[in-house]
Amino acid sequence: MKSGLAVGHTAVITTEVTPGMYAQFEGNVVHPVYSTVSMVYHMEWASRKIILPYLEDDEEGMGAEVNARHVAPAKTGSLLEIRANVIEHERNVIVTEVTVRDRKSDRLIGKGEVKQVVLPKEIIKERIQDS
Repeated sequence: MKSGLAVGHTAVITTEVTPGMYAQFEGNVVHPVYSTVSMVYHMEWASRKIILPYLEDDEEGMGAEVNARHVAPAKTGSLLEIRANVIEHERNVIVTEVTVRDRKSDRLIGKGEVKQVVLPKEIIKERIQDS
């Protein structure tokens, strides 16, 4: 990894809740609100944005752990802000604290932590082939 990544670095993404983000299984909508699956995706994406400028050409980040609490629903059209903040960084392991808030009401929708590990692309390729 390139130097410079530190505790306190943040990244923010925003998204508007659409029907494609609903809680659904096998095409059947369970609840017409922002799904936990979509929330975890956005948590990982915000966390990934933090590490991208620090990756060497031969490196890639891999998700290692996600802990998430989905605490409130978000309806279609809600504009969400997903903010990741580095809370731990030791060598090639980065842990972010992530919050998801409705930008209009500032209501907390979800929160959690994402752990990423940065590895050489060749090692990742080998691990995938061995699985």
